[in-house]
Amino acid sequence: MLDLTSSSLFNVNTYLFYLINGINNPILNYILPIIASYGSNSLILILVLIFIFGGYYGRRVTILGIVALFLTIIIVILLKYIIAEPGPYVSLSNVNLLIPTTSSLVPSFPSGQTASSFAAATIIGLKYRSKSDNGVVHWLIYPILLYASLIGFSLIYSGVHYPFDVICGAIIGIIVALTILKYQNRILKNKIASYFRIK
Repeated sequence: MLDLTSSSLFNVNTYLFYLINGINNPILNYILPIIASYGSNSLILILVLIFIFGGYYGRRVTILGIVALFLTIIIVILLKYIIAEPGPYVSLSNVNLLIPTTSSLVPSFPSGQTASSFAAATIIGLKYRSKSDNGVVHWLIYPILLYASLIGFSLIYSGVHYPFDVICGAIIGIIVALTILKYQNRILKNKIASYFRIK
């Protein structure tokens, strides 16, 4: 088991956590815990809706999204139990925990919700694009990554994760999604994938 608490990075991590978690705004106290609880699920719901209503292309996008989420979850689980870092609500005092149902048994690093949010957001954002006079513009990637960032921020604000949990989760999600997109043709030629791309 790796111990991150002895490193100097832990002090920075803790400082940034208290900086965000200590904002304590009444409006944010209501909105951000909702986003922290359901934000990543909303992106998964978008993938489901794309599968149902997006036609043949939408089903291809959903398959890539599911593969990216599956791989992301595996990586996150492995890292969580190798590093085994407890959440800030367990290790620190005076934490403004806005999601009291969070289990103290689940390791904190990296943030699985953030990783899955960025994986789904990257797949959707890069697969749906608009055309301009100069070619193709990936306009959707910006607002959807902003939303994924808001999910990560809400997890820190709600006292569930450290900033480094969220940052590394985002990096994992993006890298996995880009890797899936790099090999998308090979993935979509798989027999199982072909079964779900019924016209």
